[in-house]
Amino acid sequence: MDRELWDAGEIVGGLVPAGSVFAFLAEHRGELFDDGFIADLFPSKTGRPSLPADLVGSVLVLKELYGLSDPQTAEALKFDIRWKVACGRSLTQMSFDPSTLVYWRKRIAASKRPDRVFDKVAEVIAETGILRGRRKRCVDSTVFDDAVATQDTVTQLVAAMRRVARVVAGAAEVIAAVCTLDYSNAGKPDIDWDDPAAKRALVSDLVNDALAVLEQLTGPQAPQRDQPAADALGLLALVAGQDVEPAEGSDGTDWRGVIARRVAPDRVISTCDPDGRHTRKSRSNRRDGYRGHLATEPDTGLITDCEMTMTTGEANTDAAVGVKMANRDRFHPTDTDNADTLASTADTEDDDTVDGDAVAGTADTDGEGEDTGDSGGGLEVYGDSAYGTGEARDAYRAAGHDVVIKPKPLPSAVPGGFTLDDFTIDDNEGTVTCPNGNTRPMSPARTVTFGRLCAGCPLRQRCTTAKSGRSMTIHPQGGLLRAARAQAKTPRFKQDYPTRSNIERTVAQVATQNGRRIKLRHIGVARNNAWLHTRCAALNLRTLLRYGLTRVNGAWAIA
Repeated sequence: MDRELWDAGEIVGGLVPAGSVFAFLAEHRGELFDDGFIADLFPSKTGRPSLPADLVGSVLVLKELYGLSDPQTAEALKFDIRWKVACGRSLTQMSFDPSTLVYWRKRIAASKRPDRVFDKVAEVIAETGILRGRRKRCVDSTVFDDAVATQDTVTQLVAAMRRVARVVAGAAEVIAAVCTLDYSNAGKPDIDWDDPAAKRALVSDLVNDALAVLEQLTGPQAPQRDQPAADALGLLALVAGQDVEPAEGSDGTDWRGVIARRVAPDRVISTCDPDGRHTRKSRSNRRDGYRGHLATEPDTGLITDCEMTMTTGEANTDAAVGVKMANRDRFHPTDTDNADTLASTADTEDDDTVDGDAVAGTADTDGEGEDTGDSGGGLEVYGDSAYGTGEARDAYRAAGHDVVIKPKPLPSAVPGGFTLDDFTIDDNEGTVTCPNGNTRPMSPARTVTFGRLCAGCPLRQRCTTAKSGRSMTIHPQGGLLRAARAQAKTPRFKQDYPTRSNIERTVAQVATQNGRRIKLRHIGVARNNAWLHTRCAALNLRTLLRYGLTRVNGAWAIA
């Protein structure tokens, strides 16, 4: 039959609910995803793709909006009337092979515009003007479970060795020649797993095999390796050292190892996905995967930026990514030379306590809160205490942003006793004065020790339990942290801070589908970051439709 005779939109288009994403794409997909959407992917006039731009864009949006796999997406395009209407298909038209979606993702990922779906919807947002004059941005993050199973130490060592054998030229022969164990058979080595001595011997053999292979295949005399081979050798070296330590009595000449009774800070959890990491939402809740970061405009619920990162590393902390997203915000640009300044702080250094009773900060000079710079130029960033490190606050201020970020509560050496805010810090003089009026100088490393002055102090019981007296290290951004604590006590802060909670609903929309947490389908930061951007683009499009997105005189507008 002729397609026009059986066009889904003409025959059953009325069944698709008005105002839905399906109805919108049926009417405007050609304007949203015009030929320019994929033109750069195929610069040659020959070998053009068989799928038009509007179909590709529509399928990518619907796929992530409904959280479907590649086979489910191909099936929906074949059988679901709503999909046929949205994508301009005929009722009798077949779908494409699921591998087609893999092809398109690879082409887009390798291009100069890997986030083109998110960028296209962002262009629509900007053209409607719905965010014009809206300075508020809420930031938050959530952990996504990765697509692979977490591997134990033995599994990782065996898998890493087998990967080297597959991808490194000549490695299979080297492994057969220098290794004690046979890595050609599938599965784990055949030992008595209930025998601790047998397991210790296996770990030693695995690590010694890895070291012997690395000695043969790396070093100054080794040939230049391509990227996959270099990555395989690097992964073998990493897993051979991250989970093991010398056994008791080992002299290092005949290396004997045991599995370490600790978890490496940046432990690779699977050789199938070397970017996945352990993380914790709380002391009792450990998760394995990636961290998705979001920035939203609270009044509209639109996602202004997003990024998927590893869960470890200073550059991937909430504080660092929060600053990055604020500084690259496309809907409220600022004129600043510091737009690429990043906050660099570890998760374990979110406050100003450092290995002493407490860490002091510079005194707040006006008592009204921190200096947030030009209040008219930048954004107004709302976040929980993870986003309020001293480095992050300094970066926000340098870029001209205001912050409404909850400070971490101050620790005290004695329950209910003095905190660092009870000390007077004079950065100009380089001194710290305690509540009893004793003044001590700061060292070049910004440490202060009161020592013997605490011995006869009448306030000692409220200040310290250390035999050597009160000591502290002064945080470089202590003044900003102290000002933030003062700001948090003001009625204005208490009134404004609840705005942050608006992002929690958006985080739930991004991270769940049909009431269940989404489990990532892809491997590696780059692929999962691309997924997150497309997912957020689809949700943004749905949000815009709730506000009445339409087309007026060739331009996008809110009705």
